[in-house]
Amino acid sequence: MDSNTINSLREALKHSPDNIPLRKLLADNLLMLNRFEEAEAEYLVLLKCTNDDEVKIGLAHVFFKKGSYSACNVILEEVIGNGTKDTDVYTLYAKGLLKENAIDKAIEAYKKALSIDPSYFDEELDQQLRLRGSNELSETEEELDSRFLQKPTINFSDVGGMDVVKKEIELKIIKPLLHPELYKAYGKKIGGGILLYGPPGCGKTFIAKATAGQINARFISVSLNDILDMWVGSSEKNLHEIFELARNHTPCVLFIDEIDALGASRSDMKQSSGRHLINQFLQELDGIDSTNEGVLVIGATNTPWNLDSAFRRPGRFDRIVFVSPPDVKTRESILRLKLQNKPAGTVDIKAIAKKSENYSGADIDAIIDIAIEQKMESSFVDGIPKPLETNDLMSALKKHKPSTQEWFATAKNFAMFANDSGIYDDILTYMKIKK
Repeated sequence: MDSNTINSLREALKHSPDNIPLRKLLADNLLMLNRFEEAEAEYLVLLKCTNDDEVKIGLAHVFFKKGSYSACNVILEEVIGNGTKDTDVYTLYAKGLLKENAIDKAIEAYKKALSIDPSYFDEELDQQLRLRGSNELSETEEELDSRFLQKPTINFSDVGGMDVVKKEIELKIIKPLLHPELYKAYGKKIGGGILLYGPPGCGKTFIAKATAGQINARFISVSLNDILDMWVGSSEKNLHEIFELARNHTPCVLFIDEIDALGASRSDMKQSSGRHLINQFLQELDGIDSTNEGVLVIGATNTPWNLDSAFRRPGRFDRIVFVSPPDVKTRESILRLKLQNKPAGTVDIKAIAKKSENYSGADIDAIIDIAIEQKMESSFVDGIPKPLETNDLMSALKKHKPSTQEWFATAKNFAMFANDSGIYDDILTYMKIKK
């Protein structure tokens, strides 16, 4: 296409000025040649005699190229309102919105294009709207609702041992609810943050749920997958909405598992998106825009040394509590509970509990499963379930070593050599090490 062709089209229009397809061809070609002022004039003439969406789209392209993004978006909104299924329309609309810094709406527009054609891809939009390293599309966003809210039926009486953890939680949330006037007199607020750390499988989630049951409060349990989103800005929005849900249903226990993945040290972050999420998290903990009165935030982590130090500032997670593997009495109660409703003969629970030092609750689950599998092999012969005996569980103990050992090997180094503030003193006490 060159100037001669444009001139030929103009000459033809002199003889047939009402020929809409001919004028549209001229306008489209002017747009292709980046002659935007001339193309705009031709599209505006067309719009006086036709309401064709293709003409509107052409004019929207002209406005986008000229930098008139608001005018471009207004036109495209009208085309979209007419029910278009053109992925290019949604792509151009997303780019126009992005130019106006309307990121959330741009993400919605691009998602619409992808829903129309799942094989569709726009490199520019992907780079700006999708987080790096995300290959799969997220499901359609659902509004946060009561699906997160739980009303636990367990309380501290269902939790064996963990007396130190219970005491810290009682001081932080239970006593303030029972004696609000006293706490108010001392200027203490109801709520705050407690960070539980320790080896995996030692009951951090269970004690958090029991806390909510102890005070007859709502319980919200969220994990990394409930917060992280591939779209820029969406993770921060998800986090804010979860905190708002907790604030609107006080008293409430908000439990966040794997908090180290959300609050990792910002100095280690390669992407600004991770730092933005941490900053949002800190703002929510501080209750900058709204009060956290009546909200107890309990975070759980297996690797507290990876957590950004800003989280440990007073007013955020100002109680850091070590959750150790269950003691012998707790292991007895776990064994009794786990063996209920299972075919069991004479089992010396005390002997097994004594032999399973450093085993977590999850480890005890594992040895029972191993013992059951061994029994099932012999039961397959005659189809009669064989009861578990002490020897079966003792044999399983030899096959499954405590998973906490590897954790303590790592934790010991931090407790010995990166413990100036004394945060990890409880680890040394548990391991009977004098620093």
